[in-house]
Amino acid sequence: MENSLLLTYLILTPFIGSFLILFFKKGQEHLIRYTALAISTIAFIISVVIYFQFDSANSGFQFIDKFQWIKGLNIHYHVGIDGMSLLLVLLTTFLTPLTLLSSWTSIENKVKEFTFFFLMLEVGMLGVFISLDLFLFYVFWEAMLIPMYFIIGIWGGKERIYAAVKFFIYTMFGSLLMLVAMIWLAVYAIEPLGYFTTNLIELYNVAPQIPRDIQNWMFIAFAFSFAIKVPIFPLHTWLPDAHVQAPTAGSVILAGVLLKMGTYGLLRFNLPLFPEVAVAAAPYISILAIIGIIYGALVAMVQTDVKKLVAYSSVSHLGFVVLGIFAMTQESVQGAIIQMVNHGLSTGALFLLVGIIYERTHTREISDYGGIAKLVPVFAFALMFASLSSVGLPGLNGFIGEFLILVGSFKSPVLGSWWFTAFAASGVIFAAVYLLWMYQRVVYGEVTNPKLNGLKDMNNREMLVLLPIFIFIVWIGIYPNTFLKVSDKSTVKVVKQMYNPEKIKPVQMGLIQSSK
Repeated sequence: MENSLLLTYLILTPFIGSFLILFFKKGQEHLIRYTALAISTIAFIISVVIYFQFDSANSGFQFIDKFQWIKGLNIHYHVGIDGMSLLLVLLTTFLTPLTLLSSWTSIENKVKEFTFFFLMLEVGMLGVFISLDLFLFYVFWEAMLIPMYFIIGIWGGKERIYAAVKFFIYTMFGSLLMLVAMIWLAVYAIEPLGYFTTNLIELYNVAPQIPRDIQNWMFIAFAFSFAIKVPIFPLHTWLPDAHVQAPTAGSVILAGVLLKMGTYGLLRFNLPLFPEVAVAAAPYISILAIIGIIYGALVAMVQTDVKKLVAYSSVSHLGFVVLGIFAMTQESVQGAIIQMVNHGLSTGALFLLVGIIYERTHTREISDYGGIAKLVPVFAFALMFASLSSVGLPGLNGFIGEFLILVGSFKSPVLGSWWFTAFAASGVIFAAVYLLWMYQRVVYGEVTNPKLNGLKDMNNREMLVLLPIFIFIVWIGIYPNTFLKVSDKSTVKVVKQMYNPEKIKPVQMGLIQSSK
């Protein structure tokens, strides 16, 4: 669909809305919250309209809007989506209003500033997923950093400044490497095209013609930047600090959407721009992904802080997504995309539930709980439901993504060994151990902490926040085709771009040799 303004409207809605919020005066906090909720809901409605108008039989980019931005450098405002980015756009617009609703009572100071930054954060996240120009992508990528920095730094916990600075420095360092690679890539396009361009679609044809040694460095620069954001082991150390110190709303968006920007970047840039290098690097990156799966799970198992436990579970779950991307089969890439959505829903729900109980008790220590099923039965059920979704119980969303990734990586000609799948599968078992053990210690047993007496169960607003998430957790688990068909043609195209058996012999290029 050419020359559609829907994506531009989608970006402008929270952008204009965020500045509208600034005109409210002190004492109008209630009105500010309702206005922000309405603005983010309108953005969600626009994304749903895009979903229903999207042609899933078309593997190309749709809803394209393009006009010249910086004439001298041939840089354009160029946006569009395919099936992969549409699902992440929907995830972003779905979680944002729910997250704003969840912070109704937890954010009491500087409500106007908080809602402004939150809507600007939505602008940055959406921009990353719809940009088809490298420079535009970089602007949105960097712009997203600023509101998240303030959300953690102003409304976070005791160590919020340390966590915010660490988050900013890590991501900024990776971003600079990506900027260098983008400029390098655009300069190399001058010879074959005759002009400097940052148009991603044109660069898809140019990049594979670049000398292989140069491609290697470009691939590393892009991959390093995205690996920090995912985060891939051993670049994950900023994540637990950021999660633990961020307010609940910040943690939900950080886990639900921001981490997916890294895996999306690998899928959108690294694989199609540098297919031969990606195939050669696949076994090595997959090893790091598997280390992340197992390491994240083992560290989560020994946490005493329930929020930190959920944070480390993200390191483990995102390892599955990276493995799916670099197994480079249609099943594994489809699994990786749906698992990005699944993780956003299940881990987002877990962070919301941790925030609900923390708001009442002001403690996140697992040892301070125990026996709360008798006091807050609705909360206990919701926590069990979200935990089982995260574990990957058949019938819920987590199972679909992990199953597709494991099947796809098992048959992957790029990885060339079933050992990758065997080690990754152990992460499913570990997830059950740390999540169900946490659930047992928090919910069952006797109430030993007198401060828990009089603990109130979830109210209607909190149930309203979680109900839509739970509906989609069941929907994806029972009928995933609603979402898989959206990204089907796009993943086929990516896998074909990446892996041509006649031109590339991936198993021989990789780390593991096939046994014949």
